Amino acid sequence: MITSQLLAFVAVSVFCVLKVSSRDTFIAAVYEHAVILPNASLIPVSREEALALMNRNLDLLEAAVTSAANQSAHIIVTPEDGIYGWNFTRETIYPYLEDIPDPEVNWIPCNDPKRFGYTPVQERLSCLAKDNSIYVVANIGDKKPCNASDPQCPPDGRYQYNTDVVFDSQGKLVARYHKHNLFMGENQFNVPKKPEVVTFDTIFGRFGIFTCFDILFYDPAVTLVKDFHVDTIVFPTAWMNVLPHLSAIQFHSAWAMGMGVNFLASNLHDPSKRMTGSGIYAPDSPRAFHYDMKTKEGKLLLSQLDSYSHSPVVNWTSYASSIKAFSTGNQKFKGTAFFDEFTFLELTRVTGNYTVCQKKLCCHLSYKMSEKRRDEVYALGAFDGLHIVEGTYYLQICTLLKCKTTNLNTCGGAVETASTRFEMFSLSGTFGTQYVFPEVLLSESQLASGEFQVSSDGRLFSVKPPSGPLLTVTLFGRMYEKDQTLKASSEPRA
Repeated sequence: MITSQLLAFVAVSVFCVLKVSSRDTFIAAVYEHAVILPNASLIPVSREEALALMNRNLDLLEAAVTSAANQSAHIIVTPEDGIYGWNFTRETIYPYLEDIPDPEVNWIPCNDPKRFGYTPVQERLSCLAKDNSIYVVANIGDKKPCNASDPQCPPDGRYQYNTDVVFDSQGKLVARYHKHNLFMGENQFNVPKKPEVVTFDTIFGRFGIFTCFDILFYDPAVTLVKDFHVDTIVFPTAWMNVLPHLSAIQFHSAWAMGMGVNFLASNLHDPSKRMTGSGIYAPDSPRAFHYDMKTKEGKLLLSQLDSYSHSPVVNWTSYASSIKAFSTGNQKFKGTAFFDEFTFLELTRVTGNYTVCQKKLCCHLSYKMSEKRRDEVYALGAFDGLHIVEGTYYLQICTLLKCKTTNLNTCGGAVETASTRFEMFSLSGTFGTQYVFPEVLLSESQLASGEFQVSSDGRLFSVKPPSGPLLTVTLFGRMYEKDQTLKASSEPRA
C-alpha cells in the first residue's frame, strides 16, 4: 500500500513538474542542405576518407545549428543523407557507419565519446546540441553485427540501417529510428524486422520521427499520430519532387493538415535531382517553406509553432455522399498522372459544377475562374486504384489540375507554371478512407498559405481568391488496408 501511494505521488509530482515547466509555443528550425557528395560513391574508401567528407558536411550543418540557436530555436531538423549523400552499395557505405546504441543507455557522446567505440559523428552532433542548447535531429547510418544464429543475418555479418538520431539540448541521445520503408535503390540498407515507433518528450510537446518514403505508409507514420498522440513530427528527407501531386512542400503540408500535427520537413537541396522543398507546417497552414530550383545554396527556416496540436474531426465523405452528381454533358476521357490512369472531365466554362467518378470514388467540384483562357485547359480527375510504380500503395484521389497543353492527352502531366486565376473552388469526394490529405499548389510551386480550409463534412474550399494561378487542388486519399491485399492478388502465381 505504501509502495502504491509512493508511486502515485511520484507520478503526480512528475506530471506537475512537466506541466509547470512546459511551453505553449516553441521555435522550430529546418535546414535545407546542399550536401557535399563523395567523388565516387560506388568505389570503397577508407574510414579516414569517409570521415573527412562527413566533417565537411557537418561544418555546414554546424553553421546552420549555430544560426538557429542564435535565433532562439529550440529544435533543428537536418535532411536524410545530409552527412554523406546517397547512391552507395553495402560495401561502399560501410566506412560511413557507426554503431548507434539504444537511447535507453543514457549517453551524452560529447561527455563520453569512447563509451561505445569510435563514434566521432555522434560525438560531434552531441556537442553541437549541447554547446548550442538546442535539440538536433540528424540522419546517419547504423551498423549492427549479427551471426549465423540469426537466420536473417545478411551474408556480410551485419545489419545496416538508414537511421535518424535526436540529441537533446544537453547533448544526450534521446531517440534513434531505423527507416522502415526504404525507397527503391536503397540496397545499402536493411529493413528493420518490424516497424519502429519512436517518440521523445520535451517541455514543448511530444515528438515522433520517421524518414522520407515512410510518409506514404501507415507504419510508423499514422501510428505515431493515432496511437501515440504526438504533437509534432520531425522528418528528415531526400525528396525528389514529382508533380502533379507529390512535390515536397505540397504533400508534406497536406499531411500536416490531414493528420492534425506540426510537421518539420528538412530536404536536401539539389535542383539537378529535383530535390528541394523544406518547411515548417502547422495543422492549419504552413508557417514557413522553401522551394528553390534556381540556386545551389542551402536555406535555414525558422518559425514559431504551438506546442500541442489537436487532430481535426473530418468526415471526408459526408458532403460528397449527400449531394447528387452534377450533370455537365461533357465527355469523360482518360489521362495519366504519375503512371496512374485517371478519369477526367474538361472544365469548359468560366464557372461551373462538375462530377467525375472512377470505381467507388466520385469527385465533386464547384469553381469560378477570373477568366477562361484559350491557351490553358483545366480538368477534374478521379483515381481509385493501386499505384505500382516506385512503390505499391492504394490511392483515392480527387484533383483539379492544369493540363500541360491544350491537348487533353497531356492532362495529368507535370506542369510548373500557370496563368489562370480562380476566384473560388470547392472540392469533395466519396472517399472510403479517413486518411485524406488536402493540397493546394500555385504556379511556380508556391503554397496557398491561409487561403483554404477543410470543413468537417469533407470539403476543401477557398476562403479567399488564391493569391496566384492554380496548378492543382487535390484531395489525396490513402486506403492503407488495401495495399497488401491487392499487391498480393496482382502478383503472378508460380
